[in-house]
Amino acid sequence: MKKFRKALRGYNVKEVNAFINEVISQVEKMVAEDNRKLKIINDLNKQVQDYKRREDNLNKSILMAQETAEQMRKMARMERDQILNDAKKNANKIVNEALTKAGKIEAESLMLKKNVQIFKARLKNIVEQQLQIVEDIDNIKL
Repeated sequence: MKKFRKALRGYNVKEVNAFINEVISQVEKMVAEDNRKLKIINDLNKQVQDYKRREDNLNKSILMAQETAEQMRKMARMERDQILNDAKKNANKIVNEALTKAGKIEAESLMLKKNVQIFKARLKNIVEQQLQIVEDIDNIKL
């Protein structure tokens, strides 16, 4: 604490005024320093708010990307299932057509075998008749 010398009407006015000026100067410096620190704090708060806003935007973007990815996976699964179902239907159709063609070919094959047997029997009959004619020629008296 500052002590003042006594003068004629109390304390020495010059010393008191000098002290007051010194106190004012120190208070102004403290206020200026506090103001400077407050400005820095406000700037930092603004930066923090900006970073929080950016963080929120990034979080929203990440959530949107995750939702989009999930939708794409879901659509891919649905498309895969549709392709598999179509492939199964086409496979069944191809198998049925092949079975139908095989049945027709088998029926035609059986028909050809019967026709060959009939042809062989007729040809055998014709040959036997021709042989009979040749034998009959031998029996004819000339």
